[in-house]
Amino acid sequence: MLSKEIQLEVNKGAMLPLMEEFYTIQGEGYHTGTAAYFIRIGGCDVGCHWCDVKESWNAELHPPTALDLIVANASKYAETVVVTGGEPLMWDMTLLTQKLKENNRKVHIETSGAYALSGTWDWICLSPKKNKLPTETVYANAHELKVIIHNKHDFIFAEEQAALVNSNAILFLQPEWSKKEEMTPLIVDYVMNNPKWRVSLQTHKYLNIS
Repeated sequence: MLSKEIQLEVNKGAMLPLMEEFYTIQGEGYHTGTAAYFIRIGGCDVGCHWCDVKESWNAELHPPTALDLIVANASKYAETVVVTGGEPLMWDMTLLTQKLKENNRKVHIETSGAYALSGTWDWICLSPKKNKLPTETVYANAHELKVIIHNKHDFIFAEEQAALVNSNAILFLQPEWSKKEEMTPLIVDYVMNNPKWRVSLQTHKYLNIS
């Protein structure tokens, strides 16, 4: 159990349940291949069965960490900082993005969109999930829509989500890693027949990096 004081700090976003932080290469989506510092926030109730960071789901396992420490660490490494999870929008991102921008960082988020948007972002990657659909604020502001393709029915879901996201969002289809041999050829064919979409791959896994 957190003390009342710490819980208040977490509630206002002055402390966040930090799971891990690391400097690496962005492996997915529009910014693939670029250097970025990742901040992984604990806590998620979306519950994707193929999630590769299920240890992030329980926020209580990850200690509330002061923003000044998070921002200081991030600012040592990269111009671009990616906030991911878990589901980071479970928490108020206003103060984190404010402090990162005060340190002249470009601030990106990777989110399912299941919670209302908070914070000020240079890039919003929306990766929606069927079991907890995005909020209107995230659809309206997403720069990138990245739909994970686990089976053939996910192409239908992808088109449904493309119809809801704002018209400027760049559209990506990405094979779920355990189904990549089966789904990648289908995605290639789909993109060739529907060129508004692009292919995203988890290139960091091919490169064997974090």
